Amino acid sequence: MKDLFGKAILDYQTNNSPEDLITETTISEEDEMSVAYLFRSYKEMPSMEQKALQLAKGKILDVGCGAGSHSLYLQNELNLEVTAIDISSNAIQACSLRGIKDARVQDVMTLENETYDTILLLMNGAGMCGKLKNIPNFLIKLKSLLNPGGQILLDSSDIIYMFDDDEDGGKWIPSDNEYYGEVVFNIGYKGEKEKPFNWMYIDYNTLQNAAFANDLQAELILEGQHYDYLAKLSI
Repeated sequence: MKDLFGKAILDYQTNNSPEDLITETTISEEDEMSVAYLFRSYKEMPSMEQKALQLAKGKILDVGCGAGSHSLYLQNELNLEVTAIDISSNAIQACSLRGIKDARVQDVMTLENETYDTILLLMNGAGMCGKLKNIPNFLIKLKSLLNPGGQILLDSSDIIYMFDDDEDGGKWIPSDNEYYGEVVFNIGYKGEKEKPFNWMYIDYNTLQNAAFANDLQAELILEGQHYDYLAKLSI
């Protein structure tokens, strides 16, 4: 991994001539993303992220924290204990420079011997497990990191709307073998290309079924106007 996403974050934080990220997936065309968006304030965040931060409580784990904007708000404005983790060393360096007290280069799947009251998976964080077949192990791991009465707050989208209608009024989905929410991401930054990686958008019903199968309760907290939602999972 070239860590281009993290490089863009660190360039922005250190004012090192940051440029837009170029993103493309197997179901969407090339698009530009301003890295400044990752540094948004609470007021600039979508309502779902604001709601998740309002619901956050106790000792918090921010998984895939990126530039750390959610952690920073929880730490500085709500005076909560937050651990911000990301697999990107550049992003974590930026988080530390921004003043996050506990920012670590860490894969959540290898995190041990710590438990939390709230686990945040924002900006479609559940997608990091890559494929639907990985969801059971992912949920089992997250559950092992929860204190009694703890919660997992995550947002995602049902991307069925991106597929064309078929002759029967349903949706034409290219493959019967794979879950339609699975995509391959490509990221470019300053003329470099990141190694393609798997990502997943999970619809709420599929998430609910996976949660139930792994002894977790699922609750739909908020629905957006474009197939997006915020959900809470708890033991």
